[in-house]
Amino acid sequence: MRLYVVRHGQTLANAEHRYLGSLDPALTDIGREQATALRLELPDSIDGIVVSPLLRARQTAEILNYRSHLPVEIIEHFRERHVGVFEGLTQAEAQQRHPDLWRRNITRQWDAAPPGGESIAEVVARVHQGLVTLAKVSAAQNVLLVGHGFVAKVIRALIRQDFSDFFDWQLGNGHWLVLEAVERIIEAELPTRSPFLR
Repeated sequence: MRLYVVRHGQTLANAEHRYLGSLDPALTDIGREQATALRLELPDSIDGIVVSPLLRARQTAEILNYRSHLPVEIIEHFRERHVGVFEGLTQAEAQQRHPDLWRRNITRQWDAAPPGGESIAEVVARVHQGLVTLAKVSAAQNVLLVGHGFVAKVIRALIRQDFSDFFDWQLGNGHWLVLEAVERIIEAELPTRSPFLR
């Protein structure tokens, strides 16, 4: 299976550099334009679309699917990471309101998370299960997955089995990447400890 991973178009929170997580805003006009431009880049060989349940991803998928009328499946496993008390805040606001968490670099800890949020390990396990299910049940050879920035990081690291540039690599709003041989995720083992430790 070939997987085309798309990050949704811009939202206002993206434009303001806020932690977005499980918040559910719509696309901005720029976000809609990004999705429309992306539609012209994607190949005609896509057989089906899977999408996060969050509105910004669903709106992007709808624009990408305009005139194609491909089957669309919403998969909960691919929703964005919940970052708890940081949601809706800029980095400066998070640092000011939660200085202890900020000093611990809590969003980059493998097994810890801001209160009310998900750890990286939890998101990796959730996304891994979504990929395994997709690889086992999808008859499509070319699948478009419309999701989120952090989820794209996880998908890329899992399929490549390489977390070495996890914090440096970023998929921009309205951008995409292609990953081959997604089926190998079925046999891949999840990290049992932080892959960031040297």
